[in-house]
Amino acid sequence: MSNNLEIDGINDHTFSVVVDNESGVLHRVVGLFSGRGYNIDSLTVSEIDRDEGYSKITIVTSGTAPVIAQIRAQLERLVPVRKVSDLTRDGRSVQRELALIKVQGTGEKRIAAMELADKLNAQVVDSTAESFVFEIVGSSDTLDRFIDEVKQLGLVDVSRTGIVAIARGAEGM
Repeated sequence: MSNNLEIDGINDHTFSVVVDNESGVLHRVVGLFSGRGYNIDSLTVSEIDRDEGYSKITIVTSGTAPVIAQIRAQLERLVPVRKVSDLTRDGRSVQRELALIKVQGTGEKRIAAMELADKLNAQVVDSTAESFVFEIVGSSDTLDRFIDEVKQLGLVDVSRTGIVAIARGAEGM
């Protein structure tokens, strides 16, 4: 999934949503999407300010310009929502994703997997005589490329975090 991808007027958008950290908030946000038939391509949630009781939800979705505007307006109307930023529209952002990727292989396939990991800055976090678990952090495109290339080398399993993002520049939450 690539940031700002446009197909037939449909764009990917990354929203950063600061919410009160309380029970049921994620359910309400996800319910807004499911109730209106919007797809969530990636979703991450984490507490960002324990003292103030805030969490940040990062949502990647796609739609036409009117649909994206409607999603933003509806998110802003939810009671536990403190701030909504469309990181795609409002300005540049830094976006990353983490994946753990298990690859089975010995001999030449093992060497090829290690060379690929070096090329794409993946780290070995677990190793046995028959397999590796790689950790890779980067853009979704980088993770997709790594996964596609290790498929032929013995891909066993993949676990991805989803995108986390933050606006560039001096402005805060």
